[in-house]
Amino acid sequence: MGNALRDLGRLEGAEASYRQAISLKPGFVEAHSNLGNALRDLGRFEEAEASYRQAISLRPDFVKAHSNLLFLQSSYSFDSALHLKEALSYANAISKNVSSRFAEWSCVKKPQRLRIGLVSGDFKNHPVGYFLESFLTQLNPSSVELFAYPTHFIEDELTTRIKPRFASWTPLFNKSDKAAAQLIHNDGVHILIDLSGHTANNRLPIFAWKPAPIQISWLGYWATTGVLEIDYLLGDPHVTPYDEANHFTEKIWQLPEISLCLTEPNVTLEVKPLPALSTGTITFGCFNNLAKMTDEVVALRAKVLKAAAGSKLFLKAKQLGIASRRDAVLEKFSRHGITADRLILEGSSPWAEYLASYNRMDIALSPFPYGGVTTSAEGLWMGVPVLTKRGDRFLSHVGETIAHNVGLSGWIAADEDEYVAKAIAFSSDLEGLAKLRASLRGQLPSSPLFNSSRFANHFEKAVWSMWELWREEKIAL
Repeated sequence: MGNALRDLGRLEGAEASYRQAISLKPGFVEAHSNLGNALRDLGRFEEAEASYRQAISLRPDFVKAHSNLLFLQSSYSFDSALHLKEALSYANAISKNVSSRFAEWSCVKKPQRLRIGLVSGDFKNHPVGYFLESFLTQLNPSSVELFAYPTHFIEDELTTRIKPRFASWTPLFNKSDKAAAQLIHNDGVHILIDLSGHTANNRLPIFAWKPAPIQISWLGYWATTGVLEIDYLLGDPHVTPYDEANHFTEKIWQLPEISLCLTEPNVTLEVKPLPALSTGTITFGCFNNLAKMTDEVVALRAKVLKAAAGSKLFLKAKQLGIASRRDAVLEKFSRHGITADRLILEGSSPWAEYLASYNRMDIALSPFPYGGVTTSAEGLWMGVPVLTKRGDRFLSHVGETIAHNVGLSGWIAADEDEYVAKAIAFSSDLEGLAKLRASLRGQLPSSPLFNSSRFANHFEKAVWSMWELWREEKIAL
């Protein structure tokens, strides 16, 4: 019942159900972990962490609770030393189930094409799918051969579109970690890439068997996996600066510009003129999951609203389709003196309608430390510039790499004071905003954020360089 209620966004009911399950069966580790998920979604992060730790204490090898804890820490309460310690604890838990790692591989040592395996539960309408689709079409089939290993059974129209890009499509959701690792090893994969990290439906324990000679973490996660058998984390100069290498068990491999590339939305939607020109007021906005709207984010947005007289804040998220969640948001802002008439709160919409909603927003305010990624890129495509705050780790640097790679580095604030100052300065220049809005869509296709052929070229060079480096090391031995 708790799971069903959480899926529906009825978080208070989900919490009550999980607590009832625990009262009936105190050692029910799944209930403790899922209670943590509900508490995290409610923004009660310390309680969520306690629930995850309780699950781990009851069953140290319950890897889902370890993943949930690492997801929480990397997203909201990051301490690099503590996070690395917890990641290594996860690695220790999964290593106990590995009877013997592969040390030899059957893949061709001097291949004409590299066999690249992708492991993900998100080959579908999901941010990972959106960032994969156009990139896959641009890879040179004479240079790389793709093998898909989906970890979840759900498929949709995006799945149908990308399937032909793979030489092999082999589901793993009905296989044990050992069997899955053996299958991948038998496929002769040169490089195996995890696209999930510690998110839902991940199969990181498979990587502990080392089924491929080179293993990479990329795209679907924003911190270390902790899996010592994963060799590289694929990043870029902005999200993974070398002076933060101590955040990861993996070695950093930087792509030259950006570490992700979004597929342009396949929908015909016009970018309409700046709303403020007709409404007479600035509308700030954010379409991110409400879990990202921490008390600190609310406080900063309240400062922006107070400083920009008459401005409004447009929030759109699945949770806002539920009355209790809307009331909770109204109450949070009221504590900072922001009345309900300053807020526009809407639930989810069909995708085209959701994108069209950006035509009612002048400036997007990215949350922190867990900022927007897909929402920011989609907003830019709809002509809406995004104000972001500089971070201190991979996750909170993503907004920076997006801004730098679309020519909007001036929209990165160094701290909260500058965030407010920039919000006021940009919102006071309606002529400048209107010009930027009118030009963004035309500029994006050639930018690193959307230029899939350029990105694919960088990716191919990276994986081939990794392979040559591995071969040279083997020869030296």
